[in-house]
Amino acid sequence: DLQAAHAAAPWLVVWDDHETENNWADEVPEQPDPGFLDRRAAAFQAYYENMPLRSTARPRGIDMRLYRRFAWGELATFHMLDTRQYRDDQACGDGTRVNCVERLDPNRTITGVEQERWLLDGFHRSRARWDVLGQQVFFAQRDTDGSTSTCDVSTDAWDGYRASRQRITQGWVDRQVRNPVVLTGDVHRHWANNLRLNYFNHTSPIVGTELVTTSISSGGNGSGSTTIPDVATNPHLKFYSDRRGYVRTTISPTQIRADFRTVASVTEHGAPASTLKSFVIQEGLPGLQAA
Repeated sequence: DLQAAHAAAPWLVVWDDHETENNWADEVPEQPDPGFLDRRAAAFQAYYENMPLRSTARPRGIDMRLYRRFAWGELATFHMLDTRQYRDDQACGDGTRVNCVERLDPNRTITGVEQERWLLDGFHRSRARWDVLGQQVFFAQRDTDGSTSTCDVSTDAWDGYRASRQRITQGWVDRQVRNPVVLTGDVHRHWANNLRLNYFNHTSPIVGTELVTTSISSGGNGSGSTTIPDVATNPHLKFYSDRRGYVRTTISPTQIRADFRTVASVTEHGAPASTLKSFVIQEGLPGLQAA
């Protein structure tokens, strides 16, 4: 199946955490571990040897340059990010935290200074119809406690690096990026989200779109729920599914169509995939529309 997948389409790969260790951040492991950097170097080497990567990504000990950019003619530019290797440690001890003040530090970064500068420069130079960010963790704000008086968020996601997210979002707005779209993984669920500069103002302009793919098999078959968690405090979150599958996107000059594909059973070889929900993003009009 893996060989068939590689034969069917080109792959632009970036890692998240589990290629090395859960929720690692730069040189900091999730739990104290004197052998972490040795394992990180070994994980990087294994990743390079087993994934379709160019020689420019060859690791040097505990360092590996994975962020890079691909142009698909004038249709799309893919900015592939690394939000693990250069990030500050998770705020407030990691995990989901209520009113974590540390995450609001304006100097915190999830990309590192050099990669952020590279990304903003890429926005400035891009002449593509669509600018696509291929990256790891949930980008939109996701306040999980259902209360308007507190903010309960995952400090491993972009919510834990609010200033970093603000600089990048404001960066594509200021540079008049034509159609920004963020592609995300990590959370083992399907989500579709509208992106704003101010998530606490529910009428603030939509400035981008995020498509979050579920896992292929991790987590088993899932519950099948499509009820969006905490939607009252997160009205920018427009779709959710706890099934396994993938997101199929079709990019044209006039729109992106996103089909959220799911399978009922991951233990049945050849189980059919079906489209649970479809959205379109119209050229020049950020945000999700039902297909």
